[in-house]
Amino acid sequence: MALYLGVMSGTSLDGIDIALTDLLGQPQLLAHYFSPLPEALRSELLALCQSGPDELARQAVAGNAWAECVATGIKQLLAEQNLTAADICAIGSHGQTVRHEPARGFSVQIGAPALLAELTGISVVADFRSRDIAAGGQGAPLVPAFHQQLFADDIEVRALVNIGGFSNLTLLTPGAAVQGFDCGPGNALMDAWIRLHRGQDYDADGTWAASGHVNHTLLTQLLEDPFFAQRGPKSTGREYFHPAWLQAQLKRFGEKLEAVDIQATLCALTAHCISQALLAQQPQCQRLLVCGGGAHNRQLMALLQQALPALHVDTTQALGADPDWLEAMAFAWLAKCCVDGTPGNRPAVTGARGLRVLGAIYPA
Repeated sequence: MALYLGVMSGTSLDGIDIALTDLLGQPQLLAHYFSPLPEALRSELLALCQSGPDELARQAVAGNAWAECVATGIKQLLAEQNLTAADICAIGSHGQTVRHEPARGFSVQIGAPALLAELTGISVVADFRSRDIAAGGQGAPLVPAFHQQLFADDIEVRALVNIGGFSNLTLLTPGAAVQGFDCGPGNALMDAWIRLHRGQDYDADGTWAASGHVNHTLLTQLLEDPFFAQRGPKSTGREYFHPAWLQAQLKRFGEKLEAVDIQATLCALTAHCISQALLAQQPQCQRLLVCGGGAHNRQLMALLQQALPALHVDTTQALGADPDWLEAMAFAWLAKCCVDGTPGNRPAVTGARGLRVLGAIYPA
């Protein structure tokens, strides 16, 4: 076996995923651990996505706290699996994104990798996005190469969408280079709206959205945002699609709507930005596989199938891959790529000038 730990903390800010992955041959998930973020840390990470007072010091402190949470989770997972630090080749730590602005030449993921190596006694590979951005790329999405490794088929034309805080598509066409790009909001706007109006962290099963009515005039207005018309490579995040963006759109719309109908419309927005991008860039697609938290949103899954009647829409579980852990597994795989000196980016996805080895290694 070649055991790696993949650590992912996404834009949904719900917690930290840790995936124990065997990378000897085809990647295999052996065990996993989820560590909820303490509410104070979660609030601070969310606040750091925008400029604020003393943010350099706050960022450093939050990064240390994040690493301590990860280290605690890793120790718990290893204990449960009767493993020691010496059994693990490396940790692939994505860190927590607080700013993503490739047009300005940077993307910031905090997570104190040196501290994580010190606390766990395991080498850490981190900072995966910077090298791609230095080569003129978006630095995201980085998971399509891993999706290709797991899901590419010699006959069937497939697409995979990871729906976390934001949605990113991977296009897998037999005989062609993998393509991929961020296509717009995933759960981020829906989560923010239900938190504002109902005090809940997310819309379980999409139940609240399903109880409302989509306002198609508002939906059309939202989809007129220039981002949706752009072709890949492209990436996005909270710097672009955030509650203030939504409030500006609602103010422009003018008509007073029930909160539940806005939630329904936001759910439809996520479904439509995925389906429209897929139909535009891979019209021959036969199957759409869904992973990430959005795979559990029944209303969103139903809307995707409705928008793509000619396709079979399912979660990655249909092919034996747990949709909750694929992204963490991807960063275990990217860590191995770095250790082996193998390029982890795909220029057709990120727009970089060429293949690059991604990540920086912090030895144990």
